[in-house]
Amino acid sequence: MRESHLGQITRWANFVRSNPEWREAHNEFINALFDSHEKIIKTLLKTKHGKKKIIKLYGIKNTKGYDWLNHKKTKKMH
Repeated sequence: MRESHLGQITRWANFVRSNPEWREAHNEFINALFDSHEKIIKTLLKTKHGKKKIIKLYGIKNTKGYDWLNHKKTKKMH
């Protein structure tokens, strides 16, 4: 294991041990990432050729598997 990676794991383990409320902060961070991603996708869908850009960006082969790509109006993605 790389030394820098091992150091990151050690710092995270120490943080978790010394902060009993770490889950709440971690969940807020992860949820914010998902919210930000959804906003970016919705904004991109409003642009010219937005759907094509998303399909290319994610390498989507079967758009039928993504209901939100098949509607005129953007719906919630999950």
